Amino acid sequence: MELFPTALADRMKATALELAVLAGHLVLYPSGLVGERRAAPDPDPGADADPPARTGPASRPVVLLHGFVDNRSVFVLLRRALARHGRDRVESLNYSPLTCDLRAAAELLDRRVTELLARTGHTEVDLVGHSLGGLIARYYVQRLGGDARVRTLVMLGTPHSGTTFVPLAVADAHPLVRQMRPGSEVLRELAGPAPGCRTRFVSFWSDLDQVMVPVETARLDHPDLIVENVRVSGIGHLALPVHPAVAGGILRALDEEGPAAGARDGATGASSVA
Repeated sequence: MELFPTALADRMKATALELAVLAGHLVLYPSGLVGERRAAPDPDPGADADPPARTGPASRPVVLLHGFVDNRSVFVLLRRALARHGRDRVESLNYSPLTCDLRAAAELLDRRVTELLARTGHTEVDLVGHSLGGLIARYYVQRLGGDARVRTLVMLGTPHSGTTFVPLAVADAHPLVRQMRPGSEVLRELAGPAPGCRTRFVSFWSDLDQVMVPVETARLDHPDLIVENVRVSGIGHLALPVHPAVAGGILRALDEEGPAAGARDGATGASSVA
């Protein structure tokens, strides 16, 4: 039986952790404004040196996508966890906060994945997106043919059905915020048919996420997709990319070679981390 922590003490702990994460992120934020140096191309297999192994989940490159008005600095701890786990091809995509259409960011992701695969010699990547970053990655996979290149897409606190966290009057101030509101044109596109989509979707949602309103909006339910929804207990929205339990869940999701646990075409699996 799964218990959802609703006591005041649990919420106070989650809020305190959110404030601590926010403070740390504000310190790191300027470093994330600078574009990262991309990894050098893998050695030419025709050269004398032995070519790198290009099979198995740990060999796949990983692309990280931040949330709204954020940058790659949010993934500092997750990148370290991935590196310790043998993932040595991890890159972040910074999209501009001036971006006015989620689709434009998805097209940028398309170009980045194409360039990354050409540079590394791989045929597939894994994606990890936080909040809006998860929607951008999902649009790329479902609507731009990204499922041919993306093995697993992990989403953290992503508003699949839209969030009412931002009042409608305020949402009009930025087009991307409007696209995250329930019933937006982009969300209707993503809810449409996606027959034959090959990518595995793993969506982490937290029972104390105060940005996802309601919290269940971060669950992905779609009849055509292979999905696993992972419930996280006791932490908020900002803590999802930095919490060690979530990092462990992400690593397990990326290492999984078969369909999402308990899922198959047109079915949804579920699990939890604490």
